[in-house]
Amino acid sequence: MAHDAAPTALQLVQSSSLPALVHAEIEQLILRGELAAGQRVNESELAARFGTSRGPIREALRVLEEARLVRSEKHRGVFVREISVAEADEIYDVREVLDQLIGERVAERATPEQLRDLKAVVAEMDEATGRQDIKRYHTLNLTFHDLLVDFAGNARLTESYRLLTKELLLFRLRGLQDGGGFAVSNTEHKAVVKAIAARDAARAGQLLRAHAAESRARMHKAAALPAEA
Repeated sequence: MAHDAAPTALQLVQSSSLPALVHAEIEQLILRGELAAGQRVNESELAARFGTSRGPIREALRVLEEARLVRSEKHRGVFVREISVAEADEIYDVREVLDQLIGERVAERATPEQLRDLKAVVAEMDEATGRQDIKRYHTLNLTFHDLLVDFAGNARLTESYRLLTKELLLFRLRGLQDGGGFAVSNTEHKAVVKAIAARDAARAGQLLRAHAAESRARMHKAAALPAEA
């Protein structure tokens, strides 16, 4: 009796939710800055890029609008959201508190394997800094903070934090590039990891909260520059 053939890559994709996969891909384009704040989202181009019809693209964009990453304008299309400095400040008010909690919890519970993962990402960020590769650094920065909130071990905290900070990512790439963060951000990361490794929950929480506050300051500095800067 013949064995069933292994599923092809296409069959694996078809067995999953195509709109969910498309949503994840478009979200990453936005978070990495490949679709910039204010940019119109071209449904036809995305459909061609992902080899799908425009239906799953539209469905994915509806979900992204609910997550406040894109906005829809009647008769004009869908655009990557731009948030004001005032909106970002409100988000930072909450983010700083959550970051302190995350730092404390990770210092209390991180495993040796998780510490190794954090140190490995920090080392990669050092390499990206040496190459002045801002986009690579930005991607690794997302990974670092994702790992931290995962390692905190609280599903509700993870969900709330990610929903909140995704909006901030519309600002943070420019903050790293134009706000002076590229040079100092990883020094702050290293201090956080050092406190976590020392099991100093209070210091890890304080440092991660201070890191968020510095990110806010870099945002303000970048926002004060002319757009072409």
